[in-house]
Amino acid sequence: MATHTHTMKLQTRGEGDLIDLTDEVEHAVRDSGIANGATIVFVPGSTAGVSTIEYEPGLVRDTRAAFERLAPQDLPYAHNHGGDSNGHAHVRATLLGPSLTVPVVGGRLTLGTWQQIVLADFDDRPRSREVIVQIVGD
Repeated sequence: MATHTHTMKLQTRGEGDLIDLTDEVEHAVRDSGIANGATIVFVPGSTAGVSTIEYEPGLVRDTRAAFERLAPQDLPYAHNHGGDSNGHAHVRATLLGPSLTVPVVGGRLTLGTWQQIVLADFDDRPRSREVIVQIVGD
């Protein structure tokens, strides 16, 4: 059993910014030399999450709009009473979750044809983010 860890550093715009991570995750899997196992993609922090979508402009807009309907920015969040303004970002990140696991078979991610791995940054300002990709297997 082998483990390979890759760290991505990126800048986000916040406010529901969706960033396609697929190419870099695929590159990390190839570099790992692991043929069969699992890839874990994880974002530290409590105002961002990781998922998959078909990364195309219409669905990116639809996804942002859905999170605004689920956890509107202008609700009176208790978190914001201490001077913060990102209660909505914490709730949205909680709904999405901080990680994703994708099987690796034959040295490749087993994503569907129209499925990309994305980071969603819900914070109310641009952020420097770190995403950890860990590939485990043989």
